[in-house]
Amino acid sequence: MVIVLSGGGTAGHINPALAVAEVLESRGHTVLFAGTPQGVEARLVREAGIPFTAFEAAGFDRSHPASIIGAVAKILKSTRAAKKWFADVKPDVVVGFGGYVSIPVGRAAEMLNIPVVVHEQNSVMGMANKYLGKRARAVALTYEVAASALEDASRVVVTGNPVRASVLAAKRSDGREMLGIPEDALMLLVFGGSLGARHINTAVCALKERLLAVENLYVVHVTGPKELEAVEAKLALSDEEKRRWMLFGYQDRMGETLAACDMVVSRAGATSLAEISALHIPAMLVPFPFATEDHQTTNAKAYVAGKAAYMLPDDQVEGDRFAELLFSMIEDEAVRERMREASKAFKTKDAATRLADVVIAAAEKR
Repeated sequence: MVIVLSGGGTAGHINPALAVAEVLESRGHTVLFAGTPQGVEARLVREAGIPFTAFEAAGFDRSHPASIIGAVAKILKSTRAAKKWFADVKPDVVVGFGGYVSIPVGRAAEMLNIPVVVHEQNSVMGMANKYLGKRARAVALTYEVAASALEDASRVVVTGNPVRASVLAAKRSDGREMLGIPEDALMLLVFGGSLGARHINTAVCALKERLLAVENLYVVHVTGPKELEAVEAKLALSDEEKRRWMLFGYQDRMGETLAACDMVVSRAGATSLAEISALHIPAMLVPFPFATEDHQTTNAKAYVAGKAAYMLPDDQVEGDRFAELLFSMIEDEAVRERMREASKAFKTKDAATRLADVVIAAAEKR
């Protein structure tokens, strides 16, 4: 079969697509990708060795209604271009992962009676997925609560959010060796996504003395590129302290880093949560408060309800409650073990396989 995947805008849309691409290709199917020429997908997809075709797409600013005209014009132009492309590549099914580019690609498929499958990574459906989900052959969700955006839930299947094989295969011992952390040490990983999180950084820095006072605790702190210098200045680590508190602006080997840790402080983005749950890592979640429809908070609530994580709002992270929850994870092995066991219920490790099954089934029903 020829399968077209489409998505763009953020790595959160692309990483699950690449994860399911690995499964589809392992089954002998041809995978192609449609994204925007300037988006992060253009780099990530090509690096994964998947043929990439670019289509223009853009959102609009609700406070400037005139911007809708330009956005619609791009969608119409790209829909026509996608139809011509489909005439050449003849896909059996098209899968949208979100982002504006998936709208013209999905619309072109609908016009040519090519089955469309939608995958939503977050607990709140994005605009593109909500639009395509109305007529899609199947709507795959990470969280069942996202189905509330659809009038017809008969085509909904909860697959979880796919995680790339390189993350699933990462070993604790390899991560520890990479970071220079002893096997018997306790490791706290702090990261706020690719851009970092200032409140998380500030809160953790304020706990420097208490954290370093914990015997055999190592802190791996990924600040975000723009925050690194400020965090370095705030911490003012001595050479001896740097041995147990490692600072990175960005970490491109997150699979090994996650596998190495015993607990994590993190945002609640879709990819971060998928990787955390797939590796069964106890977590303190601080949702990004300005995510669309506050979906990171809804994401995090699912893990808190499942007893797999703690959660604290961003505007409370510099208070006493943050320290209380963090040190309960650090100091109590029973808390960490409870979270590890609870995270297994999310079955994220099998999400890519389940989504691949949904995609193939949609194509076979054509």
